[in-house]
Amino acid sequence: MIKDTEPKQYPLLEAILAIQGKPLQPMYTNRDVAGIFDTCVRAIQNWISAGRLIPRDLPGRARFLNQDLENFLAASLKKAA
Repeated sequence: MIKDTEPKQYPLLEAILAIQGKPLQPMYTNRDVAGIFDTCVRAIQNWISAGRLIPRDLPGRARFLNQDLENFLAASLKKAA
């Protein structure tokens, strides 16, 4: 069995973060995501309620992983095409 030793890449998310000069983090809060997408926290909450953005139910509060944001960006790209 060959193990994948390369870290996962998130090209869409990493591109946005690079433009903003922000580092890739392991987890994001609603406020973090609002900052990434240059919107308000209420918009993030609306996207969650509509099922467009799916958070992880981790201890304390809902959090987003890199893969969650990458999936959101990929889905938005498909709708625009």
